[in-house]
Amino acid sequence: MYPCCFSFIGPDKSHKFEELLKRGDPQAFRNALAEDGRLPPFLSELARLEYALYNHLHDHFDIPQGLDKICVNPSVNILRLSWKNLALLVNRVKSSASLRPVPGEEFVIIWRDPESKKTRVRRASSDELLALKILVEELIPERVAEEGNLPVGKIDMAIDRAIRKGILLSPKSLLRRDPSMFPLDTWEEERFLTSRSFTLQWHITQACDLNCRHCYDRSIRKNMEFYQALRILDDLRLFCRSRFVRGAISFTGGNPFLYPHFMELYRAASERGFSLAILGNPVSRENLERLLTIQKPTHFQVSLEGLQEHNDYIRGQGHFTRTIEFLKVLRDLKIFSMVMLTLTKDNMHQILPLTELLRDLIDRFHFNRLSMVGEGSALKLPARDEYVSFLESYIEATVRNPILGYKDNLINIIRYKKGLEPFGGCTGYGCGAAFNFLAVLPDGEVHACRKLPSPVGDIFKQSISEIYDSEIAQRYRTGSIACRSCPIRPVCGGCLASSYSHGLDIFKEKDPFCFMDNS
Repeated sequence: MYPCCFSFIGPDKSHKFEELLKRGDPQAFRNALAEDGRLPPFLSELARLEYALYNHLHDHFDIPQGLDKICVNPSVNILRLSWKNLALLVNRVKSSASLRPVPGEEFVIIWRDPESKKTRVRRASSDELLALKILVEELIPERVAEEGNLPVGKIDMAIDRAIRKGILLSPKSLLRRDPSMFPLDTWEEERFLTSRSFTLQWHITQACDLNCRHCYDRSIRKNMEFYQALRILDDLRLFCRSRFVRGAISFTGGNPFLYPHFMELYRAASERGFSLAILGNPVSRENLERLLTIQKPTHFQVSLEGLQEHNDYIRGQGHFTRTIEFLKVLRDLKIFSMVMLTLTKDNMHQILPLTELLRDLIDRFHFNRLSMVGEGSALKLPARDEYVSFLESYIEATVRNPILGYKDNLINIIRYKKGLEPFGGCTGYGCGAAFNFLAVLPDGEVHACRKLPSPVGDIFKQSISEIYDSEIAQRYRTGSIACRSCPIRPVCGGCLASSYSHGLDIFKEKDPFCFMDNS
């Protein structure tokens, strides 16, 4: 019951204290420790902690299932101790001068992890205590933030971290596909049919400093007012909290940095606790450093369309060199860098040579097939057989080049045929159109996927919840009926933009590049 305490008592005094324990009086044992002037003064408090931990290990806790709201894990026990660092002793953390027990108030939390079923003990952080207080006292997070002069995102993140540790319990994500429409084969429902996060791909401006030959939308759309953007942030937060998912925003455009209030909007999004990413064009080091003072983006994605000559033909003279120099700045600032390429007939065979040039410069490379809409309708895609052959070569190259990432859902066909576990597909859940992301345009128009015209609502007239729950959004989530019986449907569904590009009915016909024999 008291292994740590007895390691300090020593063998010459062990018999005396063992006799006290036989009386079954924990308080007498602690008093005796406190009264013995030759023992470390923190032993009485350490005994309190070990006694609480012993009881916790032998208690039975009913962890509730099927929750409809966030609640406190019933196994949580908080001890208020008068010595610091005692939890480190209990956890057998190697001691150092800075970690030895010292006088001072400290709260220690003991709880049973609902996933591993193991009992945990550690110092309770201020964030964990705040999250517990909010839940126990049924406080309103927005009011707590206002009274404490804190961004509400700080409160949300404290609650989310406590959930991830199992200190708080949360209902399962409500972003779930209908299992009856998505055959699971041998894969887990929670892994591929339930998303724990939701991303808003936010095209905050059409303004762009490039004039790319494959641009899918050069329509003129007025920028939204800043107050409208703030309303969207608040609506997104409410949507994510109500669906029990983490919220993320990918700022894009056009070039998001050309939106007049971009830095203010980025800060406002950070204050609401969202993870933030940038999909844009090269910008100055100064702009990147300003971002870092607010919140480090999860990644910054730029585009290259092949080797220098071809890339500059598509994106403009000098773009390749500027982008390479920009990627060096991202690496210097330790910002995760991604390069996206739009695959066409003309650049497909430049992809692997390009990734060899990039292998020591970036963190991840992805490609998407060309969506033949807008300016892209003037370009061409390779034949299906040529593309399948390229996918085989690309998969082989991933063994040698660590930056190569998977994105096209059709890669899962090859993995399936080889008996390999699938990857998550385009968005982690196959085609994620209107499932774990939505695209919002500068004028408030909402699309299921930005790569094809797929309007599902107007964010100035409807809430995100109303748009997400709409019948048309559900149709996009379900995808094509031609894929419904396919065994890899949960991680595939082809590409709706590819079907649209070829004039097909995206809800009835499959991706024309699909090569699944029995689909």
